[in-house]
Amino acid sequence: MNSQRPVNLDLRTIKLPITAYTSILHRVSGVILFLGIIVMLFALDKSLASEEGFAEVKACLTSPLAKLIVWGLLSALLYHLVAGVRHLIMDMGVGESLEGGKLGSKIVIAVSAVIIVLVGVWIW
Repeated sequence: MNSQRPVNLDLRTIKLPITAYTSILHRVSGVILFLGIIVMLFALDKSLASEEGFAEVKACLTSPLAKLIVWGLLSALLYHLVAGVRHLIMDMGVGESLEGGKLGSKIVIAVSAVIIVLVGVWIW
């Protein structure tokens, strides 16, 4: 098949709409949450096993790296939550137009950014 259509294989030059970015971030945040549950369940198991395990987990969570990981997991959770609420609202028929979708995406990004910054201040 000889197609004369232009083919753009350079992903850096493709301009995606804001709705695509929010959709991709929603999926990425879901994957991060899925993988982060493994770490959190391990820490929970260790902390419930003994007093020494609890002390180890408590000491580990005071390190800056652990705070960064917890902040990352909470950021993924909060973004996923806000984007999920947007999807539920769209399931009710609100914001299904192109303009409504763009506005909803902007609201998701703005609300998520504010909440994520507030959680970062709370953790640190």
